[in-house]
Amino acid sequence: MHYLLKTEPDKYSFDDLLRDGETLWDGIKNPQALITLRNMKPGESCIIYHSNIGKSAVGVARILSVSTDPNDPKTPLVRLKADKRLKREKPLAEIREAGVFAGSVMFRQFRLSVVPLTQEQFDWLVHG
Repeated sequence: MHYLLKTEPDKYSFDDLLRDGETLWDGIKNPQALITLRNMKPGESCIIYHSNIGKSAVGVARILSVSTDPNDPKTPLVRLKADKRLKREKPLAEIREAGVFAGSVMFRQFRLSVVPLTQEQFDWLVHG
């Protein structure tokens, strides 16, 4: 499975992830997003999307591990590793117009910060 992870680039950008190499993806509070995080598996790919500023898909990361926070068993601890920058950023307007995103939860629940992607959607973002 693949995912789209939204981040505010003025708080933590894809460039920050590239610089750091890997990071713990935290700060998620939405119950639906937490369920999606708990279902992630090591080796799966994520698209990093800059929200608020830029509003574009910008890079790819891989899930290294998913564990449980001992202090809060409902909060998954997802460790990501930077993979690569997209050859071309995909702006929100272009994503919205792409047929592969018709009916996507990304546009039904716009504020959701963790969104599952189909293989077709992931391929469109990476190669389209």
